Amino acid sequence: MGFRKEFRLSGSGGQGLILAGKILAEAAAIYDGKNATQSQSYGPEARGGSSRSEIIVSDEEIDYPKAVNIDLLLAFTQEACDKYKRDVRNDGIVLVDSGYVTNVPKGNFKVYSVPITEIAEKKVGKALVANIVALGMMTELTKVVSKEAVESAIRSRVPKGTEELNLKAFAVGIETAQKLQ
Repeated sequence: MGFRKEFRLSGSGGQGLILAGKILAEAAAIYDGKNATQSQSYGPEARGGSSRSEIIVSDEEIDYPKAVNIDLLLAFTQEACDKYKRDVRNDGIVLVDSGYVTNVPKGNFKVYSVPITEIAEKKVGKALVANIVALGMMTELTKVVSKEAVESAIRSRVPKGTEELNLKAFAVGIETAQKLQ
């Protein structure tokens, strides 16, 4: 049995979760040479409605693209946290933005409650890059994909002209996660 890691990034539309998911999948598949899938779903009213991105990374073929046994859940809203916490595996990780998720779940998983959006605003200068700060944290907490692979995927995926800002946000996320461990 090889390794298989499942991620679910959840929150509301406009928080950049789909982009973060695509970056993570691209980092794994293109730059780290692993197998990866990424799927997404939006609520009925895209911006502001619910949003979800699922990424599966494996060293074997991925025969089912839906995440069912989550290794890491990122929740940017209370609603997303409440809805998806039950899918987190026993030794998994729940990463929540404490600015929006106040009722932190309890279970047989590790919980990190961090003011991700506030950190993006204060340390990077823009709340808009909270998704990339979270991506840095997930990279550091799980070690599923290499830092270099994610940096390459960020350069190729983010809007032109925002690469340095996003790379700074990614570095801040890694640094934040290192302090948590």
